[in-house]
Amino acid sequence: MNRPTDPHKMTQASTPVGTHPGYMPGFGNDFETEALPGALPQGMNSPQKCNYGLYGEQLSGTAFTANPPERTWCYRIRPSVKHSHRYVKIDLPYWQSAPCVDPDVISLGQYRWDPVPHSDEGLTWLTGMRTMTTAGDVNTQVGMASHIYLVTESMVDEYFFSADSELLVVPQEGRLRFATEMGIIDLEPKEIAIIPRGLLYRVEVLEGPARGFVCENYGQKFELPGRGPIGANCMANPRDFKAPVAAFEDREVPSTVTIKWCGQFHITKIGHSPLDVVAWHGNYTPYKYDLNTYCPVGAILFDHPDPSIFTVLTAPSGQPGTANIDFVLFRERWMVMEDTFRPPWYHKNIMSELMGNIYGQYDAKPQGFIPGGMSLHNMMIPHGPDKEAFEKASNSNLGPDKLENTMSFMFETRFPQHLTGFAATEAPLQDDYIDCWSDIEKKFDGTPGKK
Repeated sequence: MNRPTDPHKMTQASTPVGTHPGYMPGFGNDFETEALPGALPQGMNSPQKCNYGLYGEQLSGTAFTANPPERTWCYRIRPSVKHSHRYVKIDLPYWQSAPCVDPDVISLGQYRWDPVPHSDEGLTWLTGMRTMTTAGDVNTQVGMASHIYLVTESMVDEYFFSADSELLVVPQEGRLRFATEMGIIDLEPKEIAIIPRGLLYRVEVLEGPARGFVCENYGQKFELPGRGPIGANCMANPRDFKAPVAAFEDREVPSTVTIKWCGQFHITKIGHSPLDVVAWHGNYTPYKYDLNTYCPVGAILFDHPDPSIFTVLTAPSGQPGTANIDFVLFRERWMVMEDTFRPPWYHKNIMSELMGNIYGQYDAKPQGFIPGGMSLHNMMIPHGPDKEAFEKASNSNLGPDKLENTMSFMFETRFPQHLTGFAATEAPLQDDYIDCWSDIEKKFDGTPGKK
């Protein structure tokens, strides 16, 4: 029998921060990371003097007395007060915040859009944001906004943070890099990123043009939904969320910082890069998540559960069981129910549903809802399959059937979503979408037992 030469020696992992170099796994974890050895204080948060001449600073995402608190201690070259001078108001006319109710726009109805096309104009993360809907009130920190981003140019010596919201970013085309105070997140289609409120960053184009969707969350931050009787596994697993390791810049160059605050945009000028956090520890962090790791669950005998079963992340409201926002994913999956109408049924919902198509074909409406497109079914507005989808699902030979080559999502909120002027007049609205139900036939003739 072979025996180890040293029975006390263990083989140590070569990537101690996890199996994805550059990232640390886990959702809501307390992480610690340093870009220079010894930059992170041990056993305390605020030593009298930090190593390397760094400044200690705390970024809080919740009130101090929240349970549990969400905060991160940063050890940086300059404190954030050096990244902030006098503010000058600027206008980003296509980025709107709630309340934004245009009296000339009717938000009541069923709406669907083709992908917003790219233009010849050079657009950055800030100038390329196009607000489609708003809900709630940014000043009272409830509700959300949905956006399309069109990005062709990197931000150069430009930085941004939002005091209003955290951003959930859903790419559909192209690749972006989010260079943040806490590290680097590279993002591509079939992945999402969560950028916390107050975190400063710039966005670079790795492969363009880039287009995607953004949910701007004014309320409580996104968290994993409770699984209830599903138990400890499936849906989105915490280990698949990746927080970046520390990375910093020490650059003396004229720079601008844009701040979104109470729906308005302001700019301030500084003489250096503000991405100067050399080490940090805490649980208030950005994340990326691979949507391919989402494990859907569903019925395996008859009927099928509500779409809430596909919730990836939820932002709670003050009302138990009713979300400020749910982020719901419809990806490839098996359909095996017996004697069951398998597409989503006709319904009216107290929640307002904004959907986006990342790629492929959505099963409820095989025509017209194309990758990069969006649809909106506002609260208590009826919707469901068109005639083609209904007839196919009603008459097909039911056996195990796999939905393939499909990935779409939903931003669902308890608040009505109001269309912006851009969504109503400039975005490629499908004027005939409402007609997709016009040819649904009356089948009732009073005959008992007829199907």
